[in-house]
Amino acid sequence: MFHTVVAGVIAAITGFASSFALVIAGLVAVGATETQAASGLFALCIATGLLCIVLPLVTRMPVSFAWSTPGAALLVAAAATTQQFAAAIGAFIVCGVLIVLAGLWPALGRAITSIPKPIASAMLAGILFPICVAPVFAAVEQPAIAVPMVLVWLLLARLAPRWAVPAAMLVAVIGIAVLAGPAVIASEAVRPQLQFVAPVFDPFVIVSLGLPLFIVTMAGQNVPGFAVMSTFGYRLAPRPVLIASGAASVGAAFAGGHALNLAAITAAIMASPESNPDPRRRWVATFTSGIVYLVLGAGAGLAAAVVQASPPIIITAVAGLALLGAMVTALTGALEDPRQRITAIGTFLVTASGVAVVGIGSAFWGLVVGGVLMLWLGRDGSAPVATAPASAAAAPHSGDGEHDRDTEPA
Repeated sequence: MFHTVVAGVIAAITGFASSFALVIAGLVAVGATETQAASGLFALCIATGLLCIVLPLVTRMPVSFAWSTPGAALLVAAAATTQQFAAAIGAFIVCGVLIVLAGLWPALGRAITSIPKPIASAMLAGILFPICVAPVFAAVEQPAIAVPMVLVWLLLARLAPRWAVPAAMLVAVIGIAVLAGPAVIASEAVRPQLQFVAPVFDPFVIVSLGLPLFIVTMAGQNVPGFAVMSTFGYRLAPRPVLIASGAASVGAAFAGGHALNLAAITAAIMASPESNPDPRRRWVATFTSGIVYLVLGAGAGLAAAVVQASPPIIITAVAGLALLGAMVTALTGALEDPRQRITAIGTFLVTASGVAVVGIGSAFWGLVVGGVLMLWLGRDGSAPVATAPASAAAAPHSGDGEHDRDTEPA
């Protein structure tokens, strides 16, 4: 039982440390103040903790939850969409309601998860691309912090992959603390607090932010989450999971949180035999992680203050290191079918461009362009595609490596 409890503690700490900075940066990007961003992270910790406590108690399965990391990346990419945080809150609420509807109305869930893989994966890759290149820029603009951070990440990526991102975050925090000094602790946002934000339902923000947030949360997080649980022999009923996480997302949204979903990598930590040889006792690990999330929520204000005191490129660079695995997986999924590579590349380029047309962000337009290309070229990719020279075609294929990181906090 001791190992089961430890697995829950490790999963919660790893999930929080790997992506809290991205959550804060994403909320700030769509107009949140430092206090509102801290409130959003606090609300997400509380909602995640309660879900991880209640559902395992009811189901006696290690069903675990996390906030949407690709959703937070989407917020960073959608910075040009809105600077009115109340409108972003409205989009978060719509996303949560759609997740509930996906649980109540299975056809909606099937429609989202049936978006062609080249388009869905390319859109996610386009969202992640500007963040994943940030370590390169950070190494040039802030070498004193960024270079040691990247070196620590690189070392642990080989020796202890699970701790690579948290360790890189620790190096960044130490560097930020040295630069900012005691001003970080003196911030008013350090004290944990929930701040209610009255939502504004702006149709343009809902289309450019709320709908893509729903899609990446469902296709990029919930689907892998169900798959991980199935791998370890747990058959989850989608309805209660989606209704619970969607309702929790709506509740957290009023205090600034963006979206919640099933966990995947941290779920694997708690649902695997390493947690407990007896599958009937592994739910204790998830229950423990829920308690730890509630405790970690008390540090949301300090986390937000550290992020706000940091040069923005450093926070984005940490997030980029955390999302490299997800970026590789998304690109692999987008390009694995040679017949759909033009569709995938078109979707990727439009999404990664960050353009906003009539107030609607690039993630939405990436989906539109991908759909148009697929309709025009056909699902069999009937358009002519340039072929590689014979010498290149004869070259041995390097093979894809196994990518074991996903898009949830891990």
